[in-house]
Amino acid sequence: MLYNWFSSVHSLEILRHISSRSCLAAFTAFFISMFFGHWFIKRLRALKVGEDTTKTDSEELRRMHSDKKNTPTMGGIIVIASILISTLLWCNMYNEYILLLMFTLIWFGVLGFIDDYIKLTQSKAAGLTDISKLLFQSALGLILGLILYFHMKKFTWGTHLIIPVVKGFQPDLGPFYIIVVAFFIVGMSNAVNLTDGLDGLAIGCGIIAGIAFAVIAYVSGRVDLSNYVRIPYVPGSGELSVFCSALAGGGLGFLWYNCFPAQVFMGDTGSLTLGGVLGLVAIIVKQEVLMIVIGGIFIAEAVSVLMQVSFYKMTKKRIFRCAPLHHHFQFKGWHEAKVTVRFWVTAALLAVCSLMLL
Repeated sequence: MLYNWFSSVHSLEILRHISSRSCLAAFTAFFISMFFGHWFIKRLRALKVGEDTTKTDSEELRRMHSDKKNTPTMGGIIVIASILISTLLWCNMYNEYILLLMFTLIWFGVLGFIDDYIKLTQSKAAGLTDISKLLFQSALGLILGLILYFHMKKFTWGTHLIIPVVKGFQPDLGPFYIIVVAFFIVGMSNAVNLTDGLDGLAIGCGIIAGIAFAVIAYVSGRVDLSNYVRIPYVPGSGELSVFCSALAGGGLGFLWYNCFPAQVFMGDTGSLTLGGVLGLVAIIVKQEVLMIVIGGIFIAEAVSVLMQVSFYKMTKKRIFRCAPLHHHFQFKGWHEAKVTVRFWVTAALLAVCSLMLL
């Protein structure tokens, strides 16, 4: 909103630049997350909105996380609020990609909130059923797939799959693009949700991914830079840099309270939303394959669960001591903080590699 006002004021010409607004969005989201987070955590404690860590099949995990019981949850509201307000202030709200991201942010936020609310109000329930959650996620994925399919068709690279390094091979997905978008959105949302099992782990990796995509969106939104690095020029996608900066700033403010030992958890309200919007950003800037590198930690966590479940059904044996992957290292004796920081380091290295692959 402020962007439109600033752009009409000649003396504030500098604020028309995406780089300037990205910095402002990051700082705005950070301070909103910090100050709103402090008040919100107090309210959650007063309302006794705490995590029930006993809702797990593993006796060992119940023992390891016994000190986390009753820690306030649904903290994803803090991140969502900071991103929404910062985006409204500093983004061009006439940009169709920003509108899609806001729609996705709210959809997943509501879905996660309902899931968390059921967990908190029904002692024996673990939230929405897997089928219900998947249906709501898939519905959004298909809506976004249809919108982007008809929108992208006007570009030469429209529904092509861009593969890093291999610049000459870009298979056209055609109508199948809709299904791929839906699968990708659902997959990334659940991958981040699975990663959110240790203090600061998911949000820390999300911040790193957000920064990486802020850079990529800026490059893809400029015809000169995108041509230089030979990636698709996506008109209007530069505005996503402002959104991704808001995500990183809001995430940093939340990490202040979510780092070990956590004062608040994201809950599904935050983790489902974070994964969904990161997946959508990757799709818009035509870097779906590169997301596998940038979100390598999220992918590894999801794959570890799939491998564990599949292998156990076939052989009644386990590949990992516990899945997702971060629990495997906990079971090996690593301290929770060590697992988290080493995963952050890996995520940062993967983000740097992804920029090199451009």
